[in-house]
Amino acid sequence: MRLPYTPNPPAPTSAEDQAIVQRIAARRAPRPLQPLDLALLHAPPVADGWNSFLGAVRTRTSLDARARELAICRVAVCNRAWYEWGHHAPLAVAAGVSEEALGVVKRRDLVPAGGVGGAEGEEEARKEAEAVGLGEREWAVLRYADEMTRNVEVSDEVFGALRKVCSEREVVEVTATVAAYNCVSRFLVALDVGERNGTGPDDVGAGH
Repeated sequence: MRLPYTPNPPAPTSAEDQAIVQRIAARRAPRPLQPLDLALLHAPPVADGWNSFLGAVRTRTSLDARARELAICRVAVCNRAWYEWGHHAPLAVAAGVSEEALGVVKRRDLVPAGGVGGAEGEEEARKEAEAVGLGEREWAVLRYADEMTRNVEVSDEVFGALRKVCSEREVVEVTATVAAYNCVSRFLVALDVGERNGTGPDDVGAGH
């Protein structure tokens, strides 16, 4: 990392900071504090807010784990956040995403540039995804995560495809998940948390 990690175990200097560490440790349990936590704890109030927000996004939405982890993994690919990928690709597999489907997720372009273009190219890419187990809902989530991350603005076509397969609540939750993990990935990559910059999706392992 570009900064030294805070000590592990942490050495809080106040009762308030001690309570923050305890809240973060409680969310992580039974796992230990992660490198991301040890980076964030340079600024304990920020770490506390981060822990609360990401905890809600990860554990308190109505999204199925498959959709959530596909969205997070696509954000990781778009932002080249391989530490994030290394933690969440195994969770996607645990939620039933095949290795072949992850091969689609980790493409640079979901709809390959060149070759067949426009609606025809989109349909060809969608069929390829379907062949490896990514159905209409999963493809809509991936396309939405991709456009949100790369372009910020989302086309009516891509939004409409998501709205077709998600309730209003789920649309908000997908949007919040993509936004949250864009925040995570940008923090990770800017500071090189986990020392994964310059690697790739096939160079990282480990579970989150």
